[in-house]
Parts: sequence; structure tokens; C-alpha cells
Amino acid sequence: MNDKKFSITVMAIFAVLTLTVAAFNFWMDPLWHYSHAHGLNDVQIVADEREQKTAQQLYHPTHADTLLLGSSRSTYVQPAGFAEWDVYNYAVANLSMREYYTMLLYAFDQNPDYERVLIGVDFFKSSEEQAKNARAITGYETKVQQPFYRAKNLLSFDVLGYAADNLELSATDEVNADRLYNRNGDAFAKRLSEEEIKEDTAAKITRFENTFYGDNYVYYSKYKEIMQKVRDSHPEAEKIIYTTPISTELFKSLVGTGLLDEYETWLRDLVEVNGSVWNFMYPNSVTNEITNYYDGHHFYPEIGALISKRMEQGVDVDADADADVPEDFGVLVTEENIEAHLEMVRGLAAEFE
Repeated sequence: MNDKKFSITVMAIFAVLTLTVAAFNFWMDPLWHYSHAHGLNDVQIVADEREQKTAQQLYHPTHADTLLLGSSRSTYVQPAGFAEWDVYNYAVANLSMREYYTMLLYAFDQNPDYERVLIGVDFFKSSEEQAKNARAITGYETKVQQPFYRAKNLLSFDVLGYAADNLELSATDEVNADRLYNRNGDAFAKRLSEEEIKEDTAAKITRFENTFYGDNYVYYSKYKEIMQKVRDSHPEAEKIIYTTPISTELFKSLVGTGLLDEYETWLRDLVEVNGSVWNFMYPNSVTNEITNYYDGHHFYPEIGALISKRMEQGVDVDADADADVPEDFGVLVTEENIEAHLEMVRGLAAEFE
């Protein structure tokens, strides 16, 4: 084979391999750049939720009427769990409360027709350590808008790895990780035994006490100010705030490390800024059951569905409509009832002693 034929052969092989990688990445679409769905890409691993969801909104604008923002806990509030609202879930892992604002602005740029925004808030993220650094979605916004962004990812071997993983998982419909998605944006978590859950919960409590609770926690002085900024953005859209329900075992740790006063301050500020907050974060029949969580603070999707139903039904519903949700799970806390609610929580906390 002469040099010319060899060069042509090498280039042809390279072209075939390149096209094969691009075609496979496009077919599997692990970064959610395209809209096609099939039986072999119906289980999706998490590559980078911020990038995946930011790109998805740009390239496939949603017509949902409800936007949901929150941390990894809120990823398990599935869009499928809502009966009346069409929800786009823009929750991402390790969310800083200072990211809400730019994420809300970006989402409305892609879909100005949102009628309401659901905002999941986490107590431990209200600390100085967790909120002091400015964070925003703008870096991801810039990244996904770069020229040839999608084309370059089609040729990426990293993306090829994600695509191969998705193919393997989809072929067996296996949920073997803390968080996997389907093509509709619903997140799932692997099922653990009760013994595994108790072990993971104990480890998580130790981590919280060593990292987030006790002397490590100082309430962020600008929390109310930043939440007011979120509240004032796009005032035409209703803002509904809800607290994410941690397990009672983890709540005991919060109380035991002396943070009940800070918890009360947090709820008071949320009510003062927003007028009301759906509080799910206190001991109740759902949080008391450790198997509703896989690690004591991330609840399973069926608990997310209870949160969806409670918020969607609101407070002016008849008893039958509310039957699926335990009566003690979720209280709409307002200026009128906050003192009674906090007194109820204090009474429950006193039982820990």
C-alpha cells in the first residue's frame, strides 16, 4: 500500500469512528441536548445537573406553567407527582441559596410564561459557611451558549462514556445510584435495605454534626435580604416556598446541637419575606419513618409526591381530596399561626430529651 492509499485509509477509518461516536452520542443524548426518547435511553445518569438542565432549557424550551428550584433533595419532587401543575424541575445538587436568583432569571428567559415558582429551602444551607460565597448559574449559561457547543459534545469521549452507561442501565431498567433520571425529568434513587438506611443515616448525622451543625453553624445575616430579592423577581409569578423534610433522627441532631432557636429564626424570616411557607421539616408521621429516606436527609420520590400533593391542594380542600397525604405532614405557616406552629415544634423537640 502506497503512502497515498494508506493516508486515505487512515482518514476513512478516523472519519467512520468519529461519525460512529457522534451518532451514538446523539442517539443516547446523555446531556439532554435533544428531545428524542426511546427504550434504550430512558435511564439517565447525572453528569452535571446544572449544565444538563441549563442546556435543556435553552435547546428545548419548556411550556410548563410551574418552575421548581431547590437542592438535590428537591430533585426527588418529581414533575410526575403533580396532578394539576405542569412542572419543570430545575433543582440541582449542592445548591447555594444564592443561586436561586440567577437560576430564576435564566429559567424565565427561556420560558416567560411561568405562573408560579416553587422554591425548596434547606435549613443547613442558611448558614454563613454555606451561603457566604457568591454563586450563580451564569457560568453555565455562558458555556451552553458557546458556538458549536452541542457539536463538540457529540464528539466527546467523556460524553461517550455517559452514553454507554445510560445504554447499560436502560437495557436493564436498573436504578443503582443515589440519583438517576428518566427522559421526563423525574429523578429516582436506589432502594436500600432498612439496615443500610440506618447505617447511612448514622453516617450522615455524624457528618452534619461535624460539618454543618453545632458550632459550625452561624445563621447567614443576609439570608432574608437575598430571599427578598428572589421574591421580588418576576412578581407576576406566584412564589411558593417549602422546607425540605429531613428525617426525625437528623432533626434530633439539629436540636441536640443547640440549633432550635436558629431554626425558628429561619422560619420567621421565610414567613416575613414571603407571607407564608409550607413547612415539612419537623417531626411527623412521614419524617419519623426512616425508610422514607435513603440517608436520613434525601427522601425517596414517593415522599416528594406527598409534598407535591400538599402544595397543589393548598389549604382550602375537602377531606377526601387530602386523603393521600398524612394529616400531620406539611403546615402552611403564616404570620397568623407561626407562634402556635413553633410552640408545637418545641413540644415535639422536648420529647427528645
